[in-house]
Amino acid sequence: MSETATESRSNATEYTVSEISGALKRTVEDAFGNVRVRGEISGYRGPHSSGHAYFALKDERARIDAVVWKTTMARLKFRPEEGMEVIASGKLTTYPGKSNYQIVIDNLEPAGAGALMALLEERKRRLQAEGLFEAGRKRRLPFMPKVIGVVTSPTGSVIRDIIHRIKDRFPLHVLVWPVRVQGETTAREVTAAVNGFNALSWEGPIRQPDVLIVARGGGSLEDLWGFNDEGLARAVAASGIPVISAVGHETDWTLIDFVADMRAPTPTGAAEIAVPVRADLEATLASLGARLRAAVSRKLERKQQMVRAAARALPSPDQLLALPRRRFDDATSRLGRGLTVNIERKRASRDIARARAAFFAIVRERRARFSRTATRLSPAPIVRRQKQQADALATLTRRQDQATARRLDRLRAALTQADRLLSTLSHKAVLARGFALVKDADGAVIKRVAELAPGAALQLEFADGNAEAIATSGGARPKLAAKSPAKAKEPGNQGSLF
Repeated sequence: MSETATESRSNATEYTVSEISGALKRTVEDAFGNVRVRGEISGYRGPHSSGHAYFALKDERARIDAVVWKTTMARLKFRPEEGMEVIASGKLTTYPGKSNYQIVIDNLEPAGAGALMALLEERKRRLQAEGLFEAGRKRRLPFMPKVIGVVTSPTGSVIRDIIHRIKDRFPLHVLVWPVRVQGETTAREVTAAVNGFNALSWEGPIRQPDVLIVARGGGSLEDLWGFNDEGLARAVAASGIPVISAVGHETDWTLIDFVADMRAPTPTGAAEIAVPVRADLEATLASLGARLRAAVSRKLERKQQMVRAAARALPSPDQLLALPRRRFDDATSRLGRGLTVNIERKRASRDIARARAAFFAIVRERRARFSRTATRLSPAPIVRRQKQQADALATLTRRQDQATARRLDRLRAALTQADRLLSTLSHKAVLARGFALVKDADGAVIKRVAELAPGAALQLEFADGNAEAIATSGGARPKLAAKSPAKAKEPGNQGSLF
C-alpha cells in the first residue's frame, strides 16, 4: 500500500502556495473583471494613514471585503459612511496574505435617491445641531455693494443672466470665480472659490467682494449633489463675506441654502437681491432732495420772519449808543482833571522819594557816626552795667511775684469772708430754719397783711421748693374790741388774750 500511495502522489502536479494564490487571483480577476456590488458599508473607520480606505460590504447572508485606493478616494462623489447602502463599481481580486477575496472600488454611489435623501437629511440634522442654520449668526447684506463675487460656471447661461440683471439694475464691478457646477470636483472647487474670495484683501490689486453669489441652474438631486457637501456648507457658514445661495430652481434645495446668509429662488433673483434698482434710487434721491430743498426754504423763511420780528423789538442804534455816548462825554470831561491830579500825585511822589532819600542819607550818616563812636568805646563798662541792671530786674521781678501772691491771698480771704456774710444775711438761710417767703402773682414780696386781698394768688417759697396758695382774708388788721366786764364775769367764758 505504501508503494501505491507513493506512485499516486508522484503522478499529481505539485504547486507552491504562491502559485496557487496567483492562479486563484488570475481566475477571479478574469471572471469578474468589472462588477457592480450592492451592499451596506460595515466597519468603516475613515481613511488609513496612507490615504486608503478599508471596510466591508454586506447583506443579510454574506459579506465581502472592500478597499478604496487613495487616488480613487479623491475622485469619489460621496464619502463612505458606516451603515450606508451603496452600489460599488470595481473589480474583484484576491489578497494572498489572508487567502480571501475583495473588491477594489473605482466608483461609489448611494443605492438610489432614497439613500441620497437619507444621507442629506443626516447631514442636515448634524449641521443644524451645531447651530449653523441659526438666523442669529447670519449677516445682513450690504445695501449698495461696490464689488460682487460670483461663483459659477463661466460658460453657462447663469453668469450671463446675473451680469445682465446687474447691468439693468445697478452697474458695478463683478468678479467671477470659474468652477465646475456638476461632477466629482464641484464641492472642492466651490469651497476653494469661497475661501479664495475671503482671502482677498480690501487694498489689494483685486479688491475683496462685498457680497458673494454661489449660483447654478436647476437639475436633479444627483446633479446638485456637489452643493450638499458638508465641507462646502462649513466653508459658506465660516465665510466673512455675506453669501447668497442661488443653486437650482425655487423648488430645489441644498445644504448651502440653509447656511448661506440669504437664499435666492433663482440666479437672476440673487442678482436682484444683491443690488438695488439704480433708477428707483435716483428717483428716491431726487424726491428726498426736493423735500430737503423745500424744508430748507421753509426753515429759512421762518428764520427770516423771526429775525424781522426780533428786529422790530430791538431798540434803534441811537438808543443803543445814547448811554455809551454820555459815558464817553463824561469821561472826556474828567480826563483833563484826571491828568492834572495825576501830575500832582506824581510830583508829590517825587517829593516824597526825595525826602525819603534825604532821610536815608541822614540815617546812613548817623549810623556811620555811631559806628565810629562805638569803635572808640570799651565794651567792659557796658557789660557790667548790663549785669547790674539784669540783677536789679531779677530782684524786682521776685519782689513783684511775692507782692502779687500776698495781694491775692488778702483778696481771697476777703472774698471768703464776704461769701460767708452773704450766706448769713441771705433769706435762704432764713428759709432753711423753717420760714417761708410770700410773693404775689407777679413775684413781688409781700411784707404785710395789708398788702393782701382775699382770693389773691400767692407764691410760697420754701427752702426746698415753691408752692402756690390762695389768700382767704386780707386787708388792714381789725381793731381789738374792749374787754366787756359783763362777758368776763359770765360763767364759762374764758376771755381773749387780745
